[in-house]
Amino acid sequence: MLLQEFNALPAADAQAVVGACADVPWWAASVVAARPYRSVDALRTHAAEQALAWGHVDVDRALADHPRIGERHRGDGPTAAMSTREQSGVDTADADVAARLAAGNTRYERRFGRVYLVRAAGRSSAEVLALLEQRLTHDDLTEAEVTAQQLREIALLRLTSLVTDAPAGPTPHAPPHTRSPRATSDAPAPTVPAAPATVPAGDPVA
Repeated sequence: MLLQEFNALPAADAQAVVGACADVPWWAASVVAARPYRSVDALRTHAAEQALAWGHVDVDRALADHPRIGERHRGDGPTAAMSTREQSGVDTADADVAARLAAGNTRYERRFGRVYLVRAAGRSSAEVLALLEQRLTHDDLTEAEVTAQQLREIALLRLTSLVTDAPAGPTPHAPPHTRSPRATSDAPAPTVPAAPATVPAGDPVA
């Protein structure tokens, strides 16, 4: 939807839009309460600033609305559709990729007690698997911070895909030059005064 439409939505409807990006109710309410926004950049900036305050409870709640990498979302609403698009680069039809993801997801969940979450949008299967192996080496605190950051990135990407600026209109063209009815091909060209050859001393130069 366009930003102007988002600004005009009833608060409950606007909060549903933001909540689909991350299931953190107070965050969605804060983003909605700051309307109207003058640009999508302003919306994104405010949402990002508020998301920095997410705590462990917020992260756990938001994570519960994300499927494992390589699996489909269990729902069928806008969140499920966005999740499917985000994971489009992960080729689960490849048996080797599917097996490695399943094994990696299991190792991660045993190690950290939650699902492995990564911003999958724009990333290939190889990149997602490489990041999984890297993150398995993290200590608990580092991995908690990385997970929260990945959630923020996903939320902001979703928000700016759901709310967009109005497309720029066509650039106006100058009307075609038309010759005055009185002009003739024999009319002399207008004389343009010649520029002075030198600038008098002491005068400023523009």
